[in-house]
Amino acid sequence: MIGTSISRRTFLVLPLLFGLPLRSTARPHVRRTSLSQEPEHKHRLLIQRRPSEAGGLADAIVIKDADLFFLAGHDGAVPLEDGHGLGLYYRDCRYLSGYEVRLDNAPLSTVAATAGRGFMAKFELVNRKMKTGTGAVIQREEIEVQWHRLIESDAQVLNELLVIHNFARQTAEFPLTLTFKADFEDLYAVRGFFSQKLGILHEPTWKDNVLHFQYEGKDGLYRSLSVHFSLVPETMNATTALFRFTLAPHQVARLRIALRIGESTEPVGVDPIPYVWPDIRQLESKLQDASEKWVNSVTDIFSDSLPLEEVVDRSFRDLRMLRMRMEQQAFYAAGAPWFAALFGRDSLITALQMLAYDPDISEQTLRLLAKYQGQRVDESRDEQPGKILHELRVGEAAHIGLIPHSPYYGSVDATPLFLILVARHAAWTGRLDLFHELRQPIDAALEWVSRYSDLQGDGYLSYFSTAEHGLENQGWKDSGDAIVNPDGTLAASPIAVVEAQGYAYQAKLGIADLYERTGETGRARQLRVEAAELQARFNRDFWLPGKNFYALAIQKDGSPVEVITSNPGHALWAGIADPEKAKATVERLMKDDMFSGWGIRTLSEAEVAYNPLGYHLGTIWPHDTSLIMAGFRRYGFDQEAMRLFEGLVKAAAHFKAYQLPELFAGFSQKEYDLPIPYPDANHPQAWAAGAVPYMIETSLGLMPEAFERRLRIIRPMLPEFLDEIEVHRLRVRDAQMDLRFERTPEGSVRVSILRLKGQLDVLVNQ
Repeated sequence: MIGTSISRRTFLVLPLLFGLPLRSTARPHVRRTSLSQEPEHKHRLLIQRRPSEAGGLADAIVIKDADLFFLAGHDGAVPLEDGHGLGLYYRDCRYLSGYEVRLDNAPLSTVAATAGRGFMAKFELVNRKMKTGTGAVIQREEIEVQWHRLIESDAQVLNELLVIHNFARQTAEFPLTLTFKADFEDLYAVRGFFSQKLGILHEPTWKDNVLHFQYEGKDGLYRSLSVHFSLVPETMNATTALFRFTLAPHQVARLRIALRIGESTEPVGVDPIPYVWPDIRQLESKLQDASEKWVNSVTDIFSDSLPLEEVVDRSFRDLRMLRMRMEQQAFYAAGAPWFAALFGRDSLITALQMLAYDPDISEQTLRLLAKYQGQRVDESRDEQPGKILHELRVGEAAHIGLIPHSPYYGSVDATPLFLILVARHAAWTGRLDLFHELRQPIDAALEWVSRYSDLQGDGYLSYFSTAEHGLENQGWKDSGDAIVNPDGTLAASPIAVVEAQGYAYQAKLGIADLYERTGETGRARQLRVEAAELQARFNRDFWLPGKNFYALAIQKDGSPVEVITSNPGHALWAGIADPEKAKATVERLMKDDMFSGWGIRTLSEAEVAYNPLGYHLGTIWPHDTSLIMAGFRRYGFDQEAMRLFEGLVKAAAHFKAYQLPELFAGFSQKEYDLPIPYPDANHPQAWAAGAVPYMIETSLGLMPEAFERRLRIIRPMLPEFLDEIEVHRLRVRDAQMDLRFERTPEGSVRVSILRLKGQLDVLVNQ
């Protein structure tokens, strides 16, 4: 075992993904709507430059349990005015949009706020200078308010405790008020995508000391919020409850609040169901046990780097928060608050990141996405047969068709990523049962890749939205201004982005291996031929000799989009790049205009459209950098890969609680000593949480060959800040092992097998 300098943390190892291709012959006729004939439609699409117009997320304290999540400010409150994204959310509806606490009619000051466990938060608040009811003066910070908050999805309750402590040397008399606001807004309305009121919002009512909010949705669902108090308010005025306290020196008072939500197909009425107050410690213990049960089920890591362990620990807690269930299947929601839903691309990539440690969620994600796989051509939702969904929403706007997300299929890359996950799952588990179970969806996905996605007849996956409320861009950079030409103009659809071709290549090769294993050698050979043809075509058409780099995309007129972006790094990850072109791509990505020192920018600092705070126009996305690092390792550029690893871990160590956000600003490490936050980044974000764990697996060079009962460890490396790692309970097929990676005095990495249970060969290729 490693000595006492190594501390215990749970950890996740990830696959170095290998790839597959695409192509076909006959293509269906898909009617295309001309954007030139729909100027309003075009304008609407092109203004989708960021995920939301609502603010207030940068420093939000987020807690989440399954479908229920709450965002608050550092004072624990939610502003009563509009224009922010804070509040209590459930199934794409913001039930609570305002929640303020006042002590003697003044806000409290924040001393500390934390939400480290994911399902709970604690706020340490103090009073401002005030007078008591007798005229005596209470100085600031003499009244302490501890605000404990627990979120419990099973009961659909936000359970709270206010502990009020008088530290003054005199008796303190003061009123405490709690004011609530509930508009039952659809999440897309909160984000600013539409402003019209949909259903009927009833006037708030009080009954038996319980405050009731009710909403009659246009989708036929009745939504409600009831606010229960452990003490009887002195006054109940509109949506404000007033409590009056008289506390002797060092006396403590306690007030519990429960916010219980409801969703029903029948009117709920205002007769309160008596609320049984749970023991707060038992509730916390129950939620903690559920969280730890999952954390302890994944692979452990021991490391001599405290910052790395903190980053990984936070990553796992974020991933635990983002686990959700639908149709009895678990998946990773993309992020909170805007993306707490099933996403094809995000859920698949995160499942890939977690595959070695939680293969069940990969299986369940695949089953769930297969269930919602496209069945027909439906232009209103960008759906075609075999296509994997982009996003599934379950709120009012989706139910009534105001948005097409029921589900919406506007993703060019979710389908090949679905196939990649099928292949990688088999590589880690050595099982073909899932492949056989999903054979029809797999064949349909391959058909979509080869047939429906080829809008230009050039053999490339491309996209063009026909949906009224669809996305103009449908790669991972899906904001309206993400795909730009060197002069700053927007690329014209149909668009074939560079990374989607790599995903298709990787997908076909991976599925070909599975066909081979089931005896379908002819089908396997066909897919490999298609992959080779795609690779040759890709390296001819996407390469820019003048820039010695791959184009971002090929647009409608067949011309390349000749800007320098991070996207070609995904082509390295997929293995589609020719070796000599891969070398030039690595060199270009590591230049100062692309590598900030923290990570790879989405767009070069030298481009006209560059904006360090542009959503996809110069910011840094952790998952993007992690995939690029894996691409560097695939082609043997190990030192460059380690620089990316070190930069992103260093960035994570500077963020609050070691939490990597969805994205951060593109300013360089030379300009600022700290990474600059993106103002409205989602946190937690699934594939951001998976980024550093994936980079660790990439660094260790783990390559499963489960069908052969073998694990290859290819050129294991450790970044400069790390000398030792132990990975425990790593699973390949039905074997389980503990491995130790240790830097030698000569600078290489020594691999030791500490424990092996089951039959498995471990081969180290230095």
